[in-house]
Amino acid sequence: MKTDSPDARKVVATNRRASIKYDVIESLEAGLVLTGPEVKSLRAGGCNLQDGFARVDGEEAFLWNVHISPYTQGSLHVVQEPLRKRKLLMNRKEILKWMGKTTIKGLTIIPLEIYFNKQGKAKVRLALAKGRRGPDERAEIKRRTVNREIQKEFSSRHKIK
Repeated sequence: MKTDSPDARKVVATNRRASIKYDVIESLEAGLVLTGPEVKSLRAGGCNLQDGFARVDGEEAFLWNVHISPYTQGSLHVVQEPLRKRKLLMNRKEILKWMGKTTIKGLTIIPLEIYFNKQGKAKVRLALAKGRRGPDERAEIKRRTVNREIQKEFSSRHKIK
């Protein structure tokens, strides 16, 4: 990892299913409120974003169903819940703006990736997304396979011999 680049970051977990299940409209970076053992577990790569989502309660935003594994070398006296809700650190304007979009337009907030920025802070990249239905998903898969086959055919015809 390069530390001299302006956007140097260490990606811990990505939500690969998000591009299949959702159409991403807008994305945003937010901080996470974590305990010490959770940070250590994140640095070890123990995180799963697959079923995660964010919800706005009042004037605060929380991340739900993100599984951060308990730190194995941690104390036995500190009990960690892997699926607890975690507070998101966002500006009030951003929270209210996204809350309005989720309630009126029927959009959802999903986590795309969790990473450590250049200063070592844990951040989550959230997306305002619209869920895809069955036919939408099939059309997207078909479009990707057609594009892949076109690229394969194009590259095989234009090789220099």
